[in-house]
This record gives sequence, structure tokens and C-alpha cells, in this order.
Amino acid sequence: MSTTRITMAQALVRHIAALRVETADGSVVPYLGGVFAIFGHGNVAGLGEALAAERDALPTYRAHTEQGMAHAAVAFAKANFRRRIMAVTTSIGPGATNLVTAAAMAHVNRLPLLMLPGDVFASRAPDPVLQQLEDFHHGDLSVNDCLRPVTRYFDRLMRPEQLLTALPRALQVMTDPANCGPVCLALPQDVQTEAFDCPTAFLQPETLRFRRLPGDAWELERAVDLLRRASKPLIVAGGGVLYSGASASLAEFSKRFGIPVAETQAGKGSLAWDHPLNLGAIGVTGSPAANEAAAQADLILAVGSRLQDFTTGSNSLFANRPVLGINVQALDAAKHHGVTVVADAQLTLQHLQQLQGQWLADPAWTTRNRQSADAWRERVTALTRAAPPQDALPYDAEVIGAVRDSAADSPRNDIVVCAAGTLPAELHKLWRAGVPGGYHMEYGYSTMGYEIAGGLGVKLACPDKEVVVMVGDGSYMMLNSEIATAVLLGRKLIVVVLDNRGYGCIHRLQRATGGEPFNNMLDDCVPEGGQASNIDFAAHARSMGAHAVHVPDVQGLRAALAESRASDRTSVLVIDTTAERHTGDGGCWWEVAVPEVSSRAEVRQARERYASAKKVQAR
Repeated sequence: MSTTRITMAQALVRHIAALRVETADGSVVPYLGGVFAIFGHGNVAGLGEALAAERDALPTYRAHTEQGMAHAAVAFAKANFRRRIMAVTTSIGPGATNLVTAAAMAHVNRLPLLMLPGDVFASRAPDPVLQQLEDFHHGDLSVNDCLRPVTRYFDRLMRPEQLLTALPRALQVMTDPANCGPVCLALPQDVQTEAFDCPTAFLQPETLRFRRLPGDAWELERAVDLLRRASKPLIVAGGGVLYSGASASLAEFSKRFGIPVAETQAGKGSLAWDHPLNLGAIGVTGSPAANEAAAQADLILAVGSRLQDFTTGSNSLFANRPVLGINVQALDAAKHHGVTVVADAQLTLQHLQQLQGQWLADPAWTTRNRQSADAWRERVTALTRAAPPQDALPYDAEVIGAVRDSAADSPRNDIVVCAAGTLPAELHKLWRAGVPGGYHMEYGYSTMGYEIAGGLGVKLACPDKEVVVMVGDGSYMMLNSEIATAVLLGRKLIVVVLDNRGYGCIHRLQRATGGEPFNNMLDDCVPEGGQASNIDFAAHARSMGAHAVHVPDVQGLRAALAESRASDRTSVLVIDTTAERHTGDGGCWWEVAVPEVSSRAEVRQARERYASAKKVQAR
């Protein structure tokens, strides 16, 4: 067997630099889009030297926060529909623990992320080293063990040879359609630098290919029987439709059988917004068209959805309705006590289309939902093109309309990125996604601070698209430093900051559950002797190298957007908005527990409403 004497870090980097993947269209491209690195004493001498040697084959990007660079890496994978990834490497200690939030986000959303944190010495000769956690009862513990619960695969390499089995296992997890998620290879800093006789074949890996999981014949027959007995079915399209590349199959399936489609946050963009049977968003942040159909349907086809509580109205929206769960992950397929087809979404839709024969949904059901879809599209136009009341600040819908309409030709070339606060609800209802991937929302973990870093990852994945990040002032304050990274890398973003002076979304939820305004809006948080907050977001963004302006109103935003689109610089556009108005159309109940005992009458009344709503909740 031919071997090459190199260090473990060199073998790792050469392997991932050589990795190629076959994409959905049959082309072969590098599997890794690059490595984000913040170096320290746990990774600079070993992994850092190896990355420098391979910089032409595998680009290394310098970031400003470990959490931010991991968010960007996850966004890159999501924008590539899980077909490509990025890696991140940190030093030991706080660098590694800063990855936990991003890893949890990737885990929840079933997205791949390769984490390569440094670790303490395997030899233990210099222990305790700087940043080393010492556990009094577990001698083999390091802070990287925090990553175990939020990874699909975790390994600590105590000898160089262990790389030969650990790295292929990690790659297997990230490319598995059912178990896809983040992985961590913890790399003790001395082991990174140790040499071994690496098999030459390991440095010349085979091209990765994604398999499609076919359906079991009995499950498919049962699904066909269930469909044939339904007259008012509704498809709930989740993120699995996008990851399977099943959008065209979904459009054809819906059209052929007359079945309306509603989209989850992860699945939005599965069907073009103007498809005649696209009812829009479903659930807590859903459209009236989709939620009314869900309440009336006699069968729910959940295609590639985790059926989280925002989709199901905390298991109340289509309670006690039969569910056909089509999913590569058996746990997700079986939710809501569903009849399962554990299989790839595209293969299943194509198979069911062949088997259905002359069956159609009730024509009256199809017609009614076409009319509902048309009516909702007209309502979206009205909401997003309305002028704010006189002497009132705009709210999110009016800003969304300005962003959408600012596209020179069509918003189909835009990718909107968001994650947390009020905006996900408004965008889910009101954004018009024309193509798969045009709507990039992280709402499985709803990670405040994902937005700007996520936008950078999307831009790395889709350099020819216009990436528009929409972010509230709260999320901006949590993590904004990757604006500087975008400027540094020359990756243009348009960042629209909606400043409602606080956590407006949670402020409304606080009041809806009977609470008094407390600790959410900035003006409610000034203690005696304190000073009111007055943050100049535009000046802050300019200090990081972006073009930035605070616009006076929606018309000013439209002008600034036109200028930003014509520029090749990252722009940050700040607009004052109100937290008091939101889109009241649609939506449904969401379970937020209300105190059973309180001195406030408002809380007691909210508790009564809460108890009443729970009566329709499925068990």
C-alpha cells in the first residue's frame, strides 16, 4: 500500500480539499466551499499550517466571531440545498464553545456543518493549558464535550490514524438524507502536528454522490389507498421538498390532482408564489387561505416537514385529521400519528402520480382553493403597497413591499435572508418566492444574530444573486460583525435594519399573555439614573466599511435600495418602524403557557383563553 508521511492536520486538509461532489444536475464540484477559521493556540500551528499549504485548492476565510462564521457555514449549506458544505475551525476554550449555538441550529434544521475545534493536549504533559477546563471527576473532559448533544456525530481524535475512520464517518453523516446534521471532530493540538504514514488513497477520495431513499412498496400502496379515499386533501410542503429537488414534481402533482399547497417556513419557495394552487404560508404565521384549508381538509400530505408547532398551531390546526407523512426521516414521517412513507420526496411524488389513475380531488375543493389563493395574492399586494397612516411609522409589511419592488426586473433574482423576531411572520406571509432558494429563513431554531452572518454564507453560495438581509434592531445588536467580514471578502450584501427600538415581537407576546410591558422595549428598560438608548446603526455599519444610511421613510428606503442595487459595495439601510402594528390576516393559536395564578386580571383572562384553546389540541 502506498503511503505518504504527513501530519494528521495535513491529511485532513488534503482530504477535504480533494473532495468532489456530484450535484443535482450531474456536474462535479468541490464539496467544501472553504473553511472559516479563527486561529488560536489550539489550531494555528497544526491545522493553520495545513490550511495555508492548501489555500489554492481550499480557501480559508477569516471571520470576526466563531458563532458568526458557523452561521455563515450553515447558511452556505442551506443555500446549496445540503449538497455542499463549509468547515469551521477554532481554538480550544471560548472559541470552541462559541460554536454551540450554531451547531444546535444546524441540528434542529437538519443541516450539515463540519466543525474542527482544537482540543487540549492528548499527552496531558503540559496540563492545564491556557483555556483548559478541568473537571474534578472526568479527566478526559474538555469544553468540546459541550458539542456532543448538538451534533449528529462527535469524535475526539487521540491518534493521527483515527482520522482514517473518523472523517469518512463524519462525511457519511453529513451526506445522509435522513441523518444529515452537524458533526464535530475535536482535534487535540499535539495530535494535529503528529506525523503518520497516511495511505495515498485517503488523499484521493472518491466523488461523493447523494442517494435517494425509495419508498417501501407496502407503504406506497397504503398511501395511494389513503389518497383515493380523500376528497379535500392539502399538501404541506416542508424543507424536504427543496432538499430533494422536488419542486417541479410538487407543482405537477398539485396541478394534475387539483390539490392545494401550503408552505412551511423551511418549505417556502417549494412552489412559485403565483402557482394557482399555492395558498401561501401555513400555521401560526400562515395566510388565511392556507389555514382555512387546513381546518377543512380531510387529509394532510406532509411532504418533507418536521411539523413543528408553528406549522401545526401547536397541534391544533388540523387536529384529528389523518396525516400522510412523506419524509426521509422516520421520526418526522410518523408525527401526528401519521401514515408513513419513509422515502425521498421527489421519488414518492413521482411514484404516487403514476399510481393514482383517474383520481382527482373534489373539483369544488380545487376551485374554492384557487379562488382563495387568488384573493390572498391580491391582499398581499394591498398590504405591501399601502402607505403608513399619516404621522405614523411604517411596519414590516410596507418595508417588505419596498424591498420586493426595488428589484429591477424581478425579485426572482433576490434571496431574502432572515431568522428571528417579527420579520419571520411577516415574510412568511408576504414575501413572494419565485424560485426554490429565494426565501432563506432560519426558523427551526429562530436564532437571533443569524441574519447577517447567514447572508454572508448565502452570498458565498450564490455570488450571482442579490442577497438581501432583513434584520431587526435586536438581532443586529446580537451579532453584526460579519458585516466587516463581508466587506473584507468583497461579498456584497444589502442589509435592511428595521429599528423598532426593542424586542417588539416578544413585547406583543408579553402583552397578549397578560403581562405588563417589561424588559423588552428599550424605553421600558431605563432604570433610575440610566440613560435612554439612542443607537446610530448607520454610523456603526459605516465604521465597519459598509455604505450605510438612515432613511427617513419608505420612499427614502426605495431610493436607497435603488442606489444599493446599483453598487458593488455592502450597504446597510436603516429605517425606523413601529412595533405596534403587524399583519393581522391569518395566523392561528400557538401554545405559550400562561401563569395559572397571578395578581394581574389581564393574566387571569389570558389564562382562561389559554385553557379554552387547549381543548382542541391533539394529543
